[in-house]
This record gives sequence, C-alpha cells and structure tokens, in this order.
Amino acid sequence: MAVAAPGQLNLRESPSWGSRSVDCFQKLEQIGEGTYGQVYMARELQTGEIVALKKIRMDNEKEGFPITAIREIKILKKLHHENVIKLKEIVTSPDGNKYKGGIYMVFEYMDHDLTGLADRPGMRFSVPQIKCYMRQLLTGLHYCHVNQVLHRDIKGSNLLIDNEGVLKLADFGLARSFSNDHNGNLTNRVITLWYRPPELLLGSTKYGPAVDMWSVGCIFAELLHGKPIFPGKDEPEQINKIFELCGAPDESNWPGVTKLPWYNNFKPNRPMKRRLREYFRHFDRHALELLERMLTLDPSQRISAKDALDAEYFWTDPLPCDPKSLPKYESSHEFQTKKKRQQQRQHEEAAKRQKLQHPPPHSRLPPIQQSGQSHAQMRPGPNQPLHGSQQSVPAGGSHHYGKPRGPSAGGPNRYPQGGNPSGGYSHSNRASQGGGGSYGNAPYPQQGRGPPYGSSGMPGGGPRGGGASGYGGSGPNYQQGGPYGGSGGGRGSNMMGGNRNQQYGWQQ
Repeated sequence: MAVAAPGQLNLRESPSWGSRSVDCFQKLEQIGEGTYGQVYMARELQTGEIVALKKIRMDNEKEGFPITAIREIKILKKLHHENVIKLKEIVTSPDGNKYKGGIYMVFEYMDHDLTGLADRPGMRFSVPQIKCYMRQLLTGLHYCHVNQVLHRDIKGSNLLIDNEGVLKLADFGLARSFSNDHNGNLTNRVITLWYRPPELLLGSTKYGPAVDMWSVGCIFAELLHGKPIFPGKDEPEQINKIFELCGAPDESNWPGVTKLPWYNNFKPNRPMKRRLREYFRHFDRHALELLERMLTLDPSQRISAKDALDAEYFWTDPLPCDPKSLPKYESSHEFQTKKKRQQQRQHEEAAKRQKLQHPPPHSRLPPIQQSGQSHAQMRPGPNQPLHGSQQSVPAGGSHHYGKPRGPSAGGPNRYPQGGNPSGGYSHSNRASQGGGGSYGNAPYPQQGRGPPYGSSGMPGGGPRGGGASGYGGSGPNYQQGGPYGGSGGGRGSNMMGGNRNQQYGWQQ
C-alpha cells in the first residue's frame, strides 16, 4: 500500500485489509490484556517478521462492531508519524461467524512500554534519557493535536519504546477527533484516573488538547520523582490529591470553574495553597518551570505540546541524548512485569506457608530441663565451650546475633533526583541489567539552538516524521494492563542552526 510521507496524513485506502486470515501468523506470547481483549507477540509465517496482534473483543457487543475499534482503526489509518504506532493491517479468524468472529489489528512490534521498562529492577533513567523520551512524546502528541486528534489515555503503559530508543504513542481506543471551538459535548469518562485532569474530574464535557497535556505533566513528574504523583483510589481522593499539590481552584485562578457540573461536590472545605514548587524543589529549575505550566489547573492556561517542545528544559545541558545511544534491554511490558511480580508473591507466600507447616528444628535450643534434675552433660564441639563456661561474644557483625536486623537503609532510586545539570547519571552497573555502557556522560555537540528534530516532517516543515507505527493495548476505561513498550524517535545530530522559533512550520 502506498503511504503518505512521514508527518503527512495517510488518506489512501488499503484494499487488502481484512482479506487475510490470522492463521498467517504464529502467536508466540501474550504481552497485554484488558477489556479490549488480548495482545500477542506473533511471527508472520511468510516473512518471519515479528508483529503485535491485538484482538478486538466482540463478546459483549450487541450492536455489531465496537464503535471504539472503528474510531481507533479510522484514526490510525489516517495518522503517519514516527512517534505514533503503526497499524499494519486487519486480519480475521476463519472459524468465527461474521458477527462474533475473531478480528485482529496487526501492529508493528515494540520491545517495551514505559511502565514496564521503569519497573525493571534497578532501573534508573538519566536526565538525558528522560529528556529524550519526553521530547518524543511531545512531538508525537503535537502531531496528533495539529491533526485534531485527542488521545485521551496518555499513561506509561501506552507509551511504547523499541530497542532503538524510539518512543511511540499507542492505544488510540479512546481517541477521537475534535473541533477547535471545543463546543462539542464529549464524555468526561476518559483517561486513566491517576492521569485525569481536574476539568474532567469536575464534570466538564467541553475540552481540547489540554487534557492530554495534563497527562503528559503527570508522566513527566513521575519520571523525575520516581513514582506516580496522584495515585488516587477513586475520584474524590484523586481530585483531593490534585488540590493538595496544585491548590484549590476558584474564579481568580480558574475563571468559570464554579460553573462546572461537579464543582460543588468536590469543592474543598478549607483553603489549599499551591505547593508544587515546594514539593518538587529538588527538581532542576527548568524542569520545574515546565512542570508548572503542564500542571496548571486552568486548561486555557496550560502549555501546549508545541510550546513545551520550545521550553528551556530541552535546550540546556544536559541535552536530550540520541535514542540510538540508549542501552538495549530485555523485552519488558507492564503485563509481563505484573505477571512476574504476581508469580514471585505467590512463590513467597507458598514458602511461608510451608515454613509454618513444617518449622525446621532449632539447633541452638538447650535441652529440656525437668524439675529437680540437673542439665544433661553436653558433648562440646570443636567451637563449643564446656558446659557451664561462659562463651565470649566477638565484637562486630560477624556473630549470629550481631547482624543488623531489618532491611538496609534505602537503596538507590531508579530515577534521578531532579535535573542534574552535570549530565545525568553514570550507569557503570548497567551491564548486569542487560544494557551495556553508560549514558549521560558522553559529550554533546557544540551547537546553537537548532531544532531538536528535522523540519521535513509535517506540512510546512513540522517535526520530522518517520515510519508511523504503534498499536493500542489498553482497555477503554482505565485498564491498567497496557499495551506494551514503544520507543522514542531519534534526536539526530541536531546541527541545524538558526533561530529555534523559526523551526516550527506547523499549523496552529
């Protein structure tokens, strides 16, 4: 099929879609699961290419093909960008009828998702690596927004990363087109709870690209902080966590907020000041400035993806690294890491039960002394004193009872503590984790403020495009089992000169 140039919309139809059977692929391993169905790593029998098969679940559909799947296919057929997952084709299962038969979306395979990669034991992202991933996320999202597509489910498990360091937006199951006037009535039951913006939690049905930018801000803070910043259990707790960190909204800092449908339900009963800067004071100054603008309560004042790409954070040392310079890791998706953790917990619980049922004999217990009897004489061993003598306890931690109890004081965090201007972290121990070498220490090219990517991507010279790719993996409503890893696009040599404000030719 002829496709559009990178960064352009793909408007040509593919007559072969749906004509092939899923039997053309060999399923190798399940790598995702949710309300949408399952995602499998598979091999195409004819070419040997590794792909991802996402099964469209139709068991509960009473009105034919799911509308969410129709939207996802339509949007992914249109988008063509190196930081957006590529839908290759649609295949069907031959043993199903036309209403309940199996239908699969075939995507390019990605080695990781961001959540699965971050959950690897001992994983620490350097500052150049975080900048590399964030820049690619913003580039792909800006392309979507320019083409009037809202993603509406930005989270770590929907950001896929390959072993070339390329990051791609995936899972467009909740995505939809929008109009610039934002007058359409859209559902507010979108975006996974921890990454949902306050306007949706307060019931707004008129919104635009700012909802995605709040989710990006949550991802950004999570990468720098090392853990999610708004882990609410339900909607009241979620909005309360947001107010505690970002302050309580009112007409002075968010005009019109009191008219939102659920404002009175969630209105705090005490004053709450914004303490984002205080809480994240260990962050780099430029990182904190960008985060402040991403996590602005008023969506009309929230920074856009285009403006975020031009923030000082991406133009100060340490610069974003070249994706190809990142270490290569063993495949890791959120579904797989969760499964491994669950199996480990089950193994530990089984071992505890076994220990309780069959406790080992204690070799240090003294013999039982009956009333009125003296101790039985014990035969001294080679390192044992005669009965009745006092054994000295050596100083230090080598003695059985001299070892410190409990876990050792805090291990290393997997994320850096703020933007370290010295160039990130040296990962000399990374070889033992499947990735070779270190990053953050390599010299960066001496350069002016050239564009962070080529200008030949989108109409008018937008971000450079590439093989549009990706596949969605998470279920419609806040499914935690995500798709699987994608990867960030390359920074390139970044040797273009000129004013960086002239690099973007994107449409507004």
